[in-house]
This record gives sequence, C-alpha cells and structure tokens, in this order.
Amino acid sequence: MEQPSFFTWQLVISVVTIAVVMQILLGLAGISIYLERKISAFMQDRIGPNRVGFGLGLPLVEKLTGNFSFWGLGQSLADGVKMMLKEDFTPTGVDKVLFRLAPGFAVVPALIGFAIIPWGGMVDLPEWKIPLLGWTLEAQTATVAGANINIGVMYLLAVSSLSIYAVALGSWASNNKFSFLGGLRASSQMLSYEIPMGLTILCVLLAAGSLMPTEIIKWQAEHGWLILSQPLVGAILFICILAECNRAPFDNAECESELVGGYHTEFSSMRFGLFFLAEYTHMAVGGALFAILFLGGWQVAPFINLPGLSPEDTQWWAPLAKFGVLFGKAVGLVCFMMVVRWSLPRLRFDQVMQMGWQAVIPLSLLAVVGNAVLVYLDLATMLPMLAMNIGLGVLMLAVQPLMPKANSNRRLPLAGSRFSPLEATGQPATPSLQTISRVDDPRSMTAPMSAH
Repeated sequence: MEQPSFFTWQLVISVVTIAVVMQILLGLAGISIYLERKISAFMQDRIGPNRVGFGLGLPLVEKLTGNFSFWGLGQSLADGVKMMLKEDFTPTGVDKVLFRLAPGFAVVPALIGFAIIPWGGMVDLPEWKIPLLGWTLEAQTATVAGANINIGVMYLLAVSSLSIYAVALGSWASNNKFSFLGGLRASSQMLSYEIPMGLTILCVLLAAGSLMPTEIIKWQAEHGWLILSQPLVGAILFICILAECNRAPFDNAECESELVGGYHTEFSSMRFGLFFLAEYTHMAVGGALFAILFLGGWQVAPFINLPGLSPEDTQWWAPLAKFGVLFGKAVGLVCFMMVVRWSLPRLRFDQVMQMGWQAVIPLSLLAVVGNAVLVYLDLATMLPMLAMNIGLGVLMLAVQPLMPKANSNRRLPLAGSRFSPLEATGQPATPSLQTISRVDDPRSMTAPMSAH
C-alpha cells in the first residue's frame, strides 16, 4: 500500500496530543468540582468534602481500596456516578430535539477549543520506518498541539463563540420562563464581552506580530511577559474569560437567587452534568490561553529560560516539562477563578452590561489604538507599553466621575448604620400616612404621596 502524503510525524503527534489532552481535561473537570468545594470551604472556614473515598460504599471495592478517605477525592467520582444513574427527565412541552442537542452543543466547542494550544512546544523526531506497513516517517520538528494551523488564536475565538448556541437552544427548548430569561441574559452578555476579548487579543497580536501561539511565547521569552507590560489589557481579557464562562461575578445566566438555575433549570441527570463539564473545560482552556498570551507560556518566571523550557529546546523530554508548566499555570488560573467566585458578589445584569459597554469595550478600543501607534513608531517594548497602560488607567479614573449616573436601582441609606447615623431632628416618631420615605428612616418622611 502506497504511503499517503499526509501521514507525517506532525499527524501522529497531533492525534496523540488530542487523545491525551482530552482525557486529561475530562478528568480535570471532575477534579475542578472537588477544588471548587474545598476552596469555598476554606474561604468560609469549613472543612469541605473529606470522607468519600473510592469505595463508593461497595463492599468489594472497599476491600480493594481500604477504608481510606483519600482526602475526600472520591467525591467527584461519586458525583459523576450519581449524574449517570439519575433519572433523565424530560418535562412536558419542551422541544425534544433541541432539548437533547443543547448539552452536546455546550460540550463540543469546549472539547475542540484546546486544539491550537501548544502544550509541549516543538520536538525533534528522527526518521522511523514502520515495519508492518513499510511506510517511513521522515525526520521532522513537530509541534505538540492538536492542530498546527496558521490561524492560531483566531480558531479559539471562533470556536468559543459557538457555545452561545448551547445556552440559547437550552433556554428556548426548555419552555420555562426562568430558563428563557437566563438564555437572554447569557446571549447578550456573551455577545457583549466577545468584542473586548477580540480586541485585547488583537493587542497581543500587534505586539508579537504573529497569530501563532508558539511565536507569541517566543516573543515573551525575549521581551518579557505581557502581563508586566500590559497589565490593564490582561485584566480586561481575564474579565472577558469570566464572562464567557458564565463565572461569578458574571453568572447572571444561572443565578439561583433569581432564576432557579437559569438556562439549565429543566435539565437533569447527565444532560445537566454536561453543562458543568463544558463550564470547567472552558475554564481550563481559557486559563491555558491566558497563560500563553500574558504569562509566558512555558516559562517559569520572566526572562528565565530553564533547561527544557526554552522555545529552542526540542529534546524528547522537553515537551513533558513544558506541558507540566503550562498545565500548572492553567490549573492555577482555574483556582483563581474559583477564588474570585467566592470573594465577589454577583453583579446585577444592568451593571454587567453597563460595565461592558461603558468601560471594558472603550478601554479595549483605546488599547488597540495605543498598541497600533507604538508598533508603528517601533516602540513596542516593555516600558512604552506599560506607560500606555498606566495612562489608560489614569484616564479611566479621571473620566469615571464624569459619567452620567443612573437614578434607577440607587442604593438607599440604612438609618442607624455607621454611614447614616440617626440624628435628633425633633420630628415625631410616628410618621404621617400622607408621605412616603426616600430613606430607610421612619422619622424622615419628606416626599408627599401621590393622590389616588
């Protein structure tokens, strides 16, 4: 049989990378649920899951694993088994076709987005003749990535935008008003924050001069991490990643206090679990993308190229070291997203949209213009870019007080608090029934009631 022209070392490495990384990401989704519970427990002065081992209450399995709890690591396995064994309930009145397709539309973009991530950099491979087939793999320097394509991060932007269809389909097909409201929120939020995400990535592409992730990492190895020279742009990108993943404080699509569960209210069993799988996979891929664009990729520290972690290192063991560093950064960023969730309160939906259109998008547009000017003047180095970011930050602080203030949803002062202490006014303790209060103080009834 004649050897096909596409059968090269790059094809073999891409197939192996896809198979290995996909299994790691699927396992990381389960571990992320465990980390979410432990981090939230730590921040709330609790213990969290610490009893469930890998025996799952089965006598035969417990004899093999013993009675050890393994720090509660079996909790994620128990949750997965529970998801698969629960009843898959389909409510009356749903669009059954779209209702069944929505979880798949959520998972597929998440599991194909990692393809362009260069997890292990480059590796030199020798010529090898396959004995049974008689084919020969020519010596080649291959990229340890699922797809070595020249469009680079543009592919990831295109794929991540597909996840909005899962939310829209799931909310519409559920025939539930809470799901529909959650879908409307998620759609408008994701469309709004895709604009500054693309603009911030464009800032990186202008500075590095390439769409390829490996070239962006090489540029940072020479000129320093972009988080040091463009901290404001990096912060905007991280905010956009939180919004695209529907993570707090941008989880308005599924906020339990208002919408029960949002777009996945009517989903149960493994369909419900697929939405969680997609969310945590998006977080991991987003963390890896942020590490490549702003944290130097495989570098442990700025301007420090350890053996095996330099872009020029292509020995057989170098991809393992590079994968460990990049994957560790991605997991660290996922944990930081969890810390953000349990630290900041959820923003109201009008605040989310206001911040997007009145702050994040204008800042990202100015950042693109600033980077374009610096590249044109051949000043795309650390100090000029840092000065430009500091200037944008100062401009934002100067303009913010001049922005119009909305009168709706304004905060009322709480009488008796340290911000609004009670004062002796001489007014009667019992107010007149002909007035209404504009503050939370029964003694200050100033606005007359409207006549009925």
